[in-house]
Amino acid sequence: MILTVTPNPSLDRTYELPGLDRGEVVRASGERVDPGGKGVNVSRAVAAAGAPTLAVLPLGGAPGALVAELLAEQGIEVAPVPVAGPTRSNIALAEPDGTLTKINAPGPELSADEAEAFLRVIGERSAGAAWIAGCGSLPRGLAPSWYAELVARAHEAGARIALDTSGPALLAALRERPDVVKPNAEELAEAVGRPLATVGDAVKAAEELRDLGAVAVLASLGADGQLLVDAAGAWFASAPVDAVRSNVGAGDSSLAGFLIAGGEGPAALASAVAHGAAAVRLPGSAMPAPADLAPAAVTLTAQLPLDRRLTEPVT
Repeated sequence: MILTVTPNPSLDRTYELPGLDRGEVVRASGERVDPGGKGVNVSRAVAAAGAPTLAVLPLGGAPGALVAELLAEQGIEVAPVPVAGPTRSNIALAEPDGTLTKINAPGPELSADEAEAFLRVIGERSAGAAWIAGCGSLPRGLAPSWYAELVARAHEAGARIALDTSGPALLAALRERPDVVKPNAEELAEAVGRPLATVGDAVKAAEELRDLGAVAVLASLGADGQLLVDAAGAWFASAPVDAVRSNVGAGDSSLAGFLIAGGEGPAALASAVAHGAAAVRLPGSAMPAPADLAPAAVTLTAQLPLDRRLTEPVT
């Protein structure tokens, strides 16, 4: 069972537009309403693959009730932590050329009692979890050290833990040795404090995160592919994508694919890439089912293309 932790969940509305003209009335050609937040998306992708998952998240107000209802409709077990503030509502505007404009609300501020209750529920529900995935930004009221406490408690419960967060929260958590961290290229550059222009730059940055405490680093390099660096070595994988419909939740789908496949080694990396490539072909934050995957299209190698320049270098 994969237990997901989403400190700042959301209700996500995605509108598909023929184009975005500021100041004009734009009629949407499509609309989706999904439960959102990085950990929520991981649970949705795990459930779409037919694997068991449990979503632990703070929920408040009418938006929170709708998030729980939508997750239940997808067959996902929810362990809600009641909070006083309403769950945030986010909007994404998707254009035909793949341009995505996102408007993310700040979300509620959690009290000290709510923050402790959150950790307590995670501990109570973590029995039997093969993996705990802590994902996303921290809401107001949770200190950057909150993820470090989550990692420590996960290990005490005998579970492995994956983290998909960034900034001070990521750096603070490294001291507790998370089993895998999943930064994208921008987050990886931020963590090491320098630009990344090539795959080799990303490899060196991933190795530095391992030196700081991460057991493994699964780094998403956008359209270029993904990189896995752990104690056994480093691997690079990619898959062709002919058209991007929406990249919302693609990274979360990748993490789900990695964990579903065991959460370590090149086979798990190939699964991560297959899930991410499938996700970007779907509308909104829809998660891929097994029929959407094309594992044979994934190219996997231990011969890293160190000199390959990133399509979107981080400066």
